[in-house]
Parts: sequence; structure tokens; C-alpha cells
Amino acid sequence: MTDLDTYLASFDGEPGYLDWAAFGPLSPVVRAEAQADTELLGSGRRTSIQLVNDHAREARDLVAGLIGTDASQVVLQPSTTYGLMQAIYGLAGGLMVGRGEFPSLTVAATRAAASLGSIDVQWLEPVDGYITPDLVRSSLTDDTRALAVSLIDFRTGYRADLSALRDVLGDRLLIVDAIQGFGAIDADYTAADVVCSNGYKWLRAGRGTGFAWFGERALERIAPVLSGFAGVDGGLPLDVVPAPSASAQAFSVSGIDTLAAARLATSLQELTDVGVATVEAELAERTRTVMYYADRYEVPVVTPREPERRGGIVTLAPAPQDAAPLAASLANHGLTVTVRSGLVRVSPHVGTGADTLRLFGDALAAFSSARVW
Repeated sequence: MTDLDTYLASFDGEPGYLDWAAFGPLSPVVRAEAQADTELLGSGRRTSIQLVNDHAREARDLVAGLIGTDASQVVLQPSTTYGLMQAIYGLAGGLMVGRGEFPSLTVAATRAAASLGSIDVQWLEPVDGYITPDLVRSSLTDDTRALAVSLIDFRTGYRADLSALRDVLGDRLLIVDAIQGFGAIDADYTAADVVCSNGYKWLRAGRGTGFAWFGERALERIAPVLSGFAGVDGGLPLDVVPAPSASAQAFSVSGIDTLAAARLATSLQELTDVGVATVEAELAERTRTVMYYADRYEVPVVTPREPERRGGIVTLAPAPQDAAPLAASLANHGLTVTVRSGLVRVSPHVGTGADTLRLFGDALAAFSSARVW
């Protein structure tokens, strides 16, 4: 196991960064691996090229290990959205999706329904934005075949209970956009049928590092509609068009970016070494501190208080007249957050230091002292 202190020390960015839900600055080991592999690919030697190519296998193995499945059910993708499109375009029947979900889900569902005619989008509209088991239970119909949901809601930070959703759905498919949780929380991914994510946020691997897991039920029921020439067994298909692979490889289009695979494999190994449960426990402490300061200066929080119901996102919901002054105070104190639709999304990571959290407290104090009640 990697020493936790060593892992925490690898967060070497400047103080003030609280926007890991938007982008994760690359870790030192990922940067070093990328530079080394770039040199290998510049050599022109077949052995060097193959060495870099082998990172794809490593990445699939590591994803499978973290999910608790077989690597044959894992396929690398350019992004989370690509994986979700592969899953959604291959569905037939009723697909439940929250109308307030991240556009990777809502746009894919809408486009697939319009272009193929085989999907009936069943929109969920929870008042609080939480896709709960009770909401899903009350919305099921005889035509429902699948639910597509975010593991962590990008607006509120609400954490979906995958096991409870599985109990409600029964034999229906559960498709999960896990980008806001993978690498940050220890979720029961095998309760789902499809899990799609990316390494450019909490994994600190940069863009292009997407992946998807398709469980047995998904492989049986989801047609590989967007499958390309890379989605077959046996190498490059020449002069024939073979059937798609029976494995998750069917849900791929063309050759992968091996440099991206190298970055992903490196970050996943780092996470595996330190342990996801350790990361989750540390992150819960950081989000608790963010909530403490919000409470102290009377800034409303919409994220659930219970650690098991949240990930790394804490969303503040100031009064409409306070949103701009709060955002300005945070920026003036050198803090990077996401401000959208009147909400302030604060997302620390385990390596967020006490200096950054103190800056956050100072920013809220300055905002509070200038606030007109």
C-alpha cells in the first residue's frame, strides 16, 4: 500500500483549488509517465511502441479490479459520454432519466430516441434534484427497461444509492454515469449493469481517459449499435465484416489513444495502492470542513450532510442577491470553484490542504461581513 502521507503530498498544485469536480490537475506520476511514453513513441522502435500500447491492458485490468469484475467486460473510451452513448443507443424500450441530469445523459437519450425510434424516454423530475429509490419506484411502468443515473449529481452532490436502486429496478438495467464518484468514493458498482467514467477529474489522469464496464446483463441486452472495426475479435477485419465481439470490446469504434491509456493506468495504480476506502474517508473530512464554514457564515448547503449520501461536491445555495458577492469574495481570495445558475459548487480532494480550507473560511467571513441583511 502507498503511504497516505506520500499520496497526499502528490497534490502539488498551488493553494486555492476547490474545483476537482470540473477538472483534476494531473498528478506528478501521471505527468512523468506521459513524458516518458511520449519519448518512447518518438523512438520508432517497435518494442517501445508495444510497451506503450500495453498500457491499455493495464488500464482495463485496473478498472476491473476496482469495480470487482473481469477485464473482458471493460472497454476504454475517449470519454464518459462516449461510453454512455454506446449504452443508450443500444437500448430498446422505456429509459428513465432525470431531466436535470448532466447533458451526457439527457442529450444522448434524446438523440437516440429521435434517431432510432426504439427508445421511449421517461423523464423524472424530482423537486430536490435527487434521483431516489422512492422516486424511481413510483415512476416505473410496464415499459421501463432501464434507468440512467449519475452516481454523484453534478449540481447538488447527492450520491445515488446504487444497491437500493438495484432492488427497486429488479431485472431492469441500471446505467451509471460515475465520473463524479469514480476514484473518490467506494461505491457498489456491481449493483449496476453499465458504469461509465473518465480519469480527468478525481483520478488526475487528464482528458481522453474514459472507460466503461458492461456487465453480463448489459452484454446480453444492449446492442452494439455504434460498434466500429475495433469492436470485433481477431484483429483488423479485412475483406469481411465479422459480428461484433461478445465482450465489451464490441462497444468500441477505433484504435485507442495509448498515451491516454498510459495516463489512466498510472492514475488507477496510484489509487489502487492507496485504497479507495482511504480516499473516501479523507475526502469526507474535507467536505465536512467546507460545510462547517458554510454553516458558520450562514450560507445554505444543498448537499446531503450524511457522508454516505455525498461524494466530493458541496454545493452552496446563497440567496439570489448574495450569489455574485459570494463568488467575487471566493475569487478575490484566490479560490477556484464552479459558479452556475446561482449555485456555488465547492469540490475539494483528499490533497486539499489546510491552507486552502482556511482561505475558503476567510472568503466566507469577508462575504458575511459585507452582506446586507
